[in-house]
Formats: sequence, C-alpha cells, structure tokens
Amino acid sequence: MSAADTDSVPTPPELEEVFHLTQVRDDGDRIVYYGVSELPERELVERLWEPFREAGYDVQAADTGTGRDVIVARRYSTGVEGVPWVNVALLVATVLSTLFVGAVGWYYVPFETVTANPLAALEAWPFTAAVLGVLLTHELGHYAMGRYHGVDVSLPYVIPFFLPFGTMGAIIRMRSRMPDRRALFDIGVAGPLAGLVATVVVTAIGLFLGPMEVPAGTVTEGTRVIVFNNPPLLELLATLTGQPAAYTDPGQVAHPVIMGGWIGMFFTLLNLLPVGQLDGGHILRAIVGERQETVAAVVPLVLFGLAGYLHFVRGLGLNESVGLWGFWGLFAAFIAYRGPAHPIDDSRLDDRRVALGVVTFALGLLCFMLVPIEVATL
Repeated sequence: MSAADTDSVPTPPELEEVFHLTQVRDDGDRIVYYGVSELPERELVERLWEPFREAGYDVQAADTGTGRDVIVARRYSTGVEGVPWVNVALLVATVLSTLFVGAVGWYYVPFETVTANPLAALEAWPFTAAVLGVLLTHELGHYAMGRYHGVDVSLPYVIPFFLPFGTMGAIIRMRSRMPDRRALFDIGVAGPLAGLVATVVVTAIGLFLGPMEVPAGTVTEGTRVIVFNNPPLLELLATLTGQPAAYTDPGQVAHPVIMGGWIGMFFTLLNLLPVGQLDGGHILRAIVGERQETVAAVVPLVLFGLAGYLHFVRGLGLNESVGLWGFWGLFAAFIAYRGPAHPIDDSRLDDRRVALGVVTFALGLLCFMLVPIEVATL
C-alpha cells in the first residue's frame, strides 16, 4: 500500500506534522508506516501515542538506520476476544501437573498407584488449589489493574513443570506501552499485593489443617531429604495463629497446603527484584525514573555474592540454594540488560504511591530466606 492509499488507515494530523510519510503497508494485524521522522524515537512515540490510542491503536517506532523510519500501529484490545485457547490449555496442563506432583511428592501416593489409576492424583487437589490460587491471584491483580489503566494485557499463562511443585509460575503479556508512571506503578504493585493476600489466606488454612502423616517406611535414618526453610512471614503467621510451622517428629511434616503459601512468598520475593520487567523493576522505575537501571545493574552482583557466600563460606552444594541464587543472578543480568519499561509520560510519581512502594518492598523482605532450600540427612 503506497502513501496515496491511506484513506482506510488512521493518519492523525499529528503524524503528518512530525513524520514525512512515504509508504504504508497494512499487514492485517498491524499497520506499518514508512517515512522520515523529525523527532527521536521516544519523542515520536510520546507525540503520537494519544492520537493513535483515540483511533484504537497502540504505536511503536523504530529507527532502521537506513534513513527510513518506521512506525508500527497495532489495534488496541479492549477485552478478551474469543476463547483464549492457549491460556486454557496451559491451565489444564498445569492443573494435571500439580495434581500429579502433589500426589506423588507431597501426599506420598505411590508413583505406581497414580500411573495405574490417574484418579488417585485427585487426593492432592488442596495442594493444586493452593498453588494455583496464589499464582493466579497474583497475575489477575496485574490483569485487573492493566485493564483499569487501559493497557493491553493478556490473561495469565500458567506454566506446567515437574518437581518440586508441578509449575514454574505464571506470567501475563504487556502488549502496549505504559501511558505514565502511575499506571506502571499500579500494575506492578497490584500483583505482589494481591498475591500476598492470597498467600496469607492459604498459609493460615494450611497451618490450621495440621501436620501430614508420613507413611511408615517412607523416611528412614540416613535418608537425604530436601528441606524448604520457612521465610519470616511464614513464621510470623505461625506465631499469630498459634500453630506450628514445622515438626520435630520425622513422621510428621507440614501440610502440603502450606507449600502453596511458601511458593507464593518465594515467587513474591523473586518478582520484587528491582530489575527489568519484573514487578520490582516496574515499581522502582515508577518511583525513581531512569535511575532504576543503576540499581538493576547491582542486583545480579548481589545474587552472585549470595551464591558465593553460601558455597565458599557456608559450604552448601550447587544443588542447594547456591545454584538457585546463581541461576537468578544470571536471569537478573539478562532482564536488566533488556531494560525496564519506559512510560509515555515520565512525570514524577505522587508521594502516596511512593510510600506504598516502600511498604511493598518491605513486605517482600519478609519473604526473604538466605537458604530457601537445602539437603539434609535424617
């Protein structure tokens, strides 16, 4: 489609003022504008974002390095269009994976029993409900706040996995630019806060359910087991409810539902790392602006430092928390390199939200464990 064929596509006056249009191509799911911009990429998007949004489109700009600039407009989604089959399929797969892992790993149902009779895995439904309840509440917090601010966000994608939990967590996709720091902050903070509320509820329920009895012969002297250490928030909830969070009797372990709370706390901690597109990165970027990238550059070094301390000073193995912090150090370096979100309006955040951000990071610290997992011999 040439520049003469632009009647059927949005061409707001603001576009013609700052962009010398030479060609337009309609690819069906997007419209590509070719030409020469009078403004740098970020300023161009800031200028065109509102008029294109009023026409129902989100815009991105790119400098091709050839003297020819590109603007890409995608129709903005105002809701779920049709059945989100990928989301549904992943949710079903994760329900099955958490049921299977929960039954075998946390409810001590023999592997042979579950494979011979898959319905035996239904015994682990409280574990599945706890884990998915926490994860989905977190992501739906992002989703609801994204829709409130008019940001095009997807429904949650839950990721099935193997041991120890049957899932790797859940994510949502941000398919449009953030309009301002306020939206960036609200969307970033909504997930951790909503997830923590669900985590507290799930943990309290698990504490009142009491211990899980370990079948005789399952654990013998000299058996090596993986220990999931309790974060301060879990210990605090145990104190407030008057229920034990751990048991000295090797024949008793914490109820599997508590693991849903443990997962919620640990995932909250990781998501609040102030790097890149993680929740903590969004929150800190909204609070301090572009200075967030300086903080993000330090985070991988801190995580590598934790791994080194645990290995060389505490003597822990790579298959324990050493490898965990090392992996997250690499991951944090990768997403820090990718950079944070850049809101269209980069005006300063209000003091009330800044205070809420500080409180959210403080709650995240209550979920911190220097040694989340370790291997012990009974």
